[in-house]
Amino acid sequence: MVSIRVREGESIEETIRRFKRECERNGIMQEMKKREFYKAPSVLKKEKLAETKRKIRRKMLKDNRWSK
Repeated sequence: MVSIRVREGESIEETIRRFKRECERNGIMQEMKKREFYKAPSVLKKEKLAETKRKIRRKMLKDNRWSK
């Protein structure tokens, strides 16, 4: 949970800006977007598998570039 204390002499706009920045750092906005819509477990599994394949493919391509 993010908590921000209002500093003495700080405007509301500055406080809100700091709060938003802290939320971004903690990944809260990303988590909100992720949970905005329901995804079935099978869809999540497919996405995770696709991401893993993509990572492996990228690693292999990177290794092949440097091995020449």
